Amino acid sequence: MSDSHFQFTDLDNSIIAILKVDGRTSNQKIADELGVTTSMVATRIKRMEQSKAMKVVAVSDFSAFDYNVLLPIGVDVKGRRANDVAGDIAKLDEVASVQLVTGKHDIEILVTLSSMDKMSDFLLSKLSQIKGVRSLDPSFAVDIIKYDFDVAPI
Repeated sequence: MSDSHFQFTDLDNSIIAILKVDGRTSNQKIADELGVTTSMVATRIKRMEQSKAMKVVAVSDFSAFDYNVLLPIGVDVKGRRANDVAGDIAKLDEVASVQLVTGKHDIEILVTLSSMDKMSDFLLSKLSQIKGVRSLDPSFAVDIIKYDFDVAPI
C-alpha cells in the first residue's frame, strides 16, 4: 500500500509516463528528455519507490506464455472463511488474480490456461478440491476489450 501522504509532482508524473513506455529507460535519457539532472531523476525515482507510490516491474503478455484461455470464475464459499479459501486459491499456478468481492460470489478469480483441454483438470482436480469451495461459476473470456495495467497494487 502506498503512503497516503505521498504527493506526486509534475516531474514525478513525467518520469512515470516515460517509464510506462519503457521501464528500462536510463535515468540519463529521462533527464535529457525532461531537462533536469540525472541525480534529480534518480532521487525522484528512489523517493517514489521508497514510499511505495511506484514500482518499476516487468509485465508480460498472456499469449507470450502460451495462455490461450482466460477463465473468469466466481467462487462461492461455505464452512470456511473466504479469506482462507482465497489464500489457498492464490497458490494455484494457473490463477492470475484473486479478489474477495461482494455481490453474487464470495471470491472472483482469473485463470490462465494454455488450452481448453486443461480446464477440466483445473476445475475438477484442483480448484474444486480446495476445502471451503462450495460452488464455481466459470465464464469464458471470448475477447479482451481492455486490459490495462497502468495502475496496479504494489
